[in-house]
Amino acid sequence: MRPPPAPQRPGHRRGAVTVVVVALALAAGVLSAAMGSAQAATPRPAAPRVASSQPLVLLLSSHATRATPSPRGHRLGNVAATRPLTGVHTVLPVIGRASAPDGSPWLHVRLPGRPSGHTGWISAFGTRASSTGWAIVVRLGARTVSVYERGRLARRFSAVVGKPATPTPRGSFFVEESMTLAAAAAGSPYALATSARSHVLQEFDGGPGQIALHGMGHLAGAPGSAVSHGCIRLTDAAITWMARRIGAGVPVRIRA
Repeated sequence: MRPPPAPQRPGHRRGAVTVVVVALALAAGVLSAAMGSAQAATPRPAAPRVASSQPLVLLLSSHATRATPSPRGHRLGNVAATRPLTGVHTVLPVIGRASAPDGSPWLHVRLPGRPSGHTGWISAFGTRASSTGWAIVVRLGARTVSVYERGRLARRFSAVVGKPATPTPRGSFFVEESMTLAAAAAGSPYALATSARSHVLQEFDGGPGQIALHGMGHLAGAPGSAVSHGCIRLTDAAITWMARRIGAGVPVRIRA
């Protein structure tokens, strides 16, 4: 017969438990550190790069728009010297420059109207150069409007954006004109009409389906929601602050 097993000494099991507890604690610490490292390594959405200045051009006369920088280039259409709602001079962002075969200067510009966000070439004759240090970035997912001055964030506002059936279009656009609205008007007190156009509505309330940043006067919806027909709604304080600073030609980038 084998001798009976020796009894465990008091404290022996406690020691084993202690060792296990310490080992588990160390493992938990290692796991926590690993998770922390993984979280730290997870990339955050990159902040948008905003130029400190945007070249602009003011039209002194109406211009034919071309697909290439040449008077013989395919004609895309015509851009008027003034805007239809306020009558102010048309101001366009300049995104490139070139010379025609005859040596004449041409400008690559963003254009108003449809197709939304399109560009074209115009002759530099009959224009006046300028620039702006302001820029607007709209984030549809976050439902925010960020305003930059000279490449630095100046203000960020919560906003109402387009609902799923009538989404706010994404892309690179610009402010066509700034308007003061009557107190009884929907979207009062101000509106910044942009070059963006709705992809769903060809016209809305008698207009061309133009997207604007405007107030919330006589409109439903709270900042941070997605209930509009595509326009971007801001509180009275926010749109008033913007309307006092933002003019024609200011770039507007609408992102996911």
